[in-house]
Amino acid sequence: MAHREALSSVGTVNVDGLPLMKEVSVHPDVPLPGEDVVPPSARSALTRGGGTVSPGTPTGALAGVRTLVSESWQRSLSFGVDPDAAPHTDIIDSDLRDFRDAHPLAAVLPVIHQLLTRHTVGAGLIVAIGDHRGRLLWVDGDRDLVRLAEAMAFMGGADWSEQAVGTSAPGTALALGRSVQIRGEEHFNRMVHPWSCSSVPVRNRETGDLLGVIDLTGREAAVGPGTLPLLEATVAAVEAELDVVRLSRERPRLLVHHDSSPAPRPHAQPRPTGSPRPVVRLGSRGRGVTQQAPTTPRNTHLAILGREVGRIHADAQWHDLSVRHTEILTLLAWHPRGLTAPKLAFALYGRDDAVVTLRAEMVRLRGVLTRVAPRLVPLSRPYRLPEALELDVHRVLAFLDHGAHRVALGAYVGPVLPGSRAPGIETIRARVRAQLREALLSSANVETLLVYARMPEGHYDVEVWRQVLGLLAPRSPRRAAVVAHLEQVEAELQ
Repeated sequence: MAHREALSSVGTVNVDGLPLMKEVSVHPDVPLPGEDVVPPSARSALTRGGGTVSPGTPTGALAGVRTLVSESWQRSLSFGVDPDAAPHTDIIDSDLRDFRDAHPLAAVLPVIHQLLTRHTVGAGLIVAIGDHRGRLLWVDGDRDLVRLAEAMAFMGGADWSEQAVGTSAPGTALALGRSVQIRGEEHFNRMVHPWSCSSVPVRNRETGDLLGVIDLTGREAAVGPGTLPLLEATVAAVEAELDVVRLSRERPRLLVHHDSSPAPRPHAQPRPTGSPRPVVRLGSRGRGVTQQAPTTPRNTHLAILGREVGRIHADAQWHDLSVRHTEILTLLAWHPRGLTAPKLAFALYGRDDAVVTLRAEMVRLRGVLTRVAPRLVPLSRPYRLPEALELDVHRVLAFLDHGAHRVALGAYVGPVLPGSRAPGIETIRARVRAQLREALLSSANVETLLVYARMPEGHYDVEVWRQVLGLLAPRSPRRAAVVAHLEQVEAELQ
């Protein structure tokens, strides 16, 4: 509740207990509530035939317009932006998932949802997350507004940089490298005049480089006095979390020997499989100091959704695995505390007396992983992985847990190893399907639910299609197709 009040009121603003500010000061970059943000004379100067305003036009020609806006309008004109053209999509749907997965902000989506997105549902606001070029990667929030915003191409994959659409909070915030609020007709594009927005850039705090932008879009509430402090607090938390992620991947592990005995040579004793290779150096007094070589970033994950065999990503390379090896790694990743030999044998073969067969397969798997991902060579008693292995399905479940249904559905490219008949894999597959279906039925908007209904999992799900029908507007042109599909499915199931 405190978060929603912060979006529309002045006063002390808190984000999950973090005090932000005790009062909101008036800033020249922030439009005042109720003011005429673009006097008619200024707008006519921009749009009059022949163009009174052009790059380099003195700001006096735009009397009454905030300097930030007038300068952005001039940049927009210099880019040749058409104020009547619809924004275009820069990333096609088939590539959008790859762009999302590769972007640094993908790792902190749960933080953004916890502090911001979950409080916009029903509050008349949309959260958009874009990359450093102004391309929107994720758009979520109030279901009705998300649908309306898609009409002006405010959606994943669209380019909202100043070069593409002119003045807008996301694009202008990136252009200036600071927080920006844009109200109504301050937008360069006429299609966006009914909307207002606030945006804050996200940076890599180590290098200062721009990583992207987080935006709140809606009606007047999007530029309320508490909106910008809330956004800035969210961005501060995101940047701090990115630091934690970076440090956890880069921190080397040190092991120092202070005795006077010679340090063991690397080949004198077998090194634990998958551990970093030791580097032997001389200490200040000539004593052996064994230091672990800095580990590479632990970006090891296994893709199993919609695939007959798994692909493991380790040390910046992809490797295809056999069906059985994929099943073993999936089961061990799903059970991080490990499985005894009989339990793992049952999960693979449906028999707990197949331990001899399992052990032979584990020998082969260890040989493969020693070559492609030595950090993941399984340990024994019980069988377990020496470090966490991220599955692509883990991301889907994490998004569902945080209510990011659209993002979760975008990451769900198919069932878990659909061709596998291993009992343990079938259990995981069924659990993921059930969680996805339950989450979407309970709170997804009609657009997201319709995408799911058209997937193989939803094609014959009468309950899903009936809910889609109930959520569609009475005069929606899509109702006829939904009714026809329902009648066909019910007839086939009889």
